[in-house]
Amino acid sequence: MTEEDEEHNGYKKIDRYNPEKVARIASHYESILKDLGEDPSREGLLKTPERVAKALQFLTQGYHSDPSAILESAMFKEDYSQMVVVKDIEVFSMCEHHMLPFFGKAHIAYIPNGHIVGLSKIPRVVDTYARRLQVQERLTNEIRDCIQNTLQPAGVAVVVECKHLCMAMRGVQKQNSVTTTSAFTGAFINKEKTRAEFLRLITANLI
Repeated sequence: MTEEDEEHNGYKKIDRYNPEKVARIASHYESILKDLGEDPSREGLLKTPERVAKALQFLTQGYHSDPSAILESAMFKEDYSQMVVVKDIEVFSMCEHHMLPFFGKAHIAYIPNGHIVGLSKIPRVVDTYARRLQVQERLTNEIRDCIQNTLQPAGVAVVVECKHLCMAMRGVQKQNSVTTTSAFTGAFINKEKTRAEFLRLITANLI
């Protein structure tokens, strides 16, 4: 990875990217612009292939991170066995079918079984899986499985709700539709009361 520093109206912009990959991806996008009927040499598009290449590297950076290692870096022994909920985690990902964005929120809970984890690590796990080409169903399961397999808690609950631009901008063109997916393990499957408490907490306005 290298760094590119640019001055923009008095502030320094720092981008981290792989220059070889940027060059390769940008060359493809220059051809795509031509195929779409555009002129890549006009002023507004001169740097567009490079910008798109860098944006794609940022939006897919999750391929280069290990979500289990993120959790393991902040696991602590603790005698706490009640539900831990982190809700309203922003999700930004890209649909693998059309490479258009989908975005929304994730709500996650786990019941510790001897270990807790630093709270910031759960959103980082979400980001790691979201920054890949995805479908929402798999994203939901991957988050659940990572937390379950790494922390070995008494149960994990994940609910993800997103809007998909592949539905809003093309195809059926339904701008207000929201897709909700869920995945559970352990006590959240076996105990209806526990699952109901989780669903109540993620819909409550407690602050």
